[in-house]
Amino acid sequence: MLATRWEPFGALWGDRGFRREMNRLFSRTGEEETPEFAVTPPVNVWEEAEKLCVEVELPGLKLEDLKIEITDENLLAITGERKVPEMPKAVWHREERAFGKFARVLELPYPVETEKVEAKLEHGVLFVTLPKAEAAKPRRITVKGG
Repeated sequence: MLATRWEPFGALWGDRGFRREMNRLFSRTGEEETPEFAVTPPVNVWEEAEKLCVEVELPGLKLEDLKIEITDENLLAITGERKVPEMPKAVWHREERAFGKFARVLELPYPVETEKVEAKLEHGVLFVTLPKAEAAKPRRITVKGG
């Protein structure tokens, strides 16, 4: 299980959180003018014996609007854009799904075999499988008696 750092004021003082609160405070309606926080897709990350798995919700996203990279600094970057559907004669009554560019950058907990990483987009969910590098896999140590 991956450990996360507890930051009691992280939601408020984080880059987007603070900006969101300031926009809400100074807007006339008391609500945010641009729901930029909603563009950021939710992510699940878990570890199995031989691999790290990442699951990202991306409903309505097309493959050509998605980019996945792994950097030398052991970061997984998932970027893309959910485009507004063209509906020239439509009148919007409610818009809860956010559109626009997004970026999620995740620090990987250990080195991975970058040439063996696999990704697939099925039913609006991106699955990324990152096999552990040999150096990151647990090794059994034989204990010798004396």
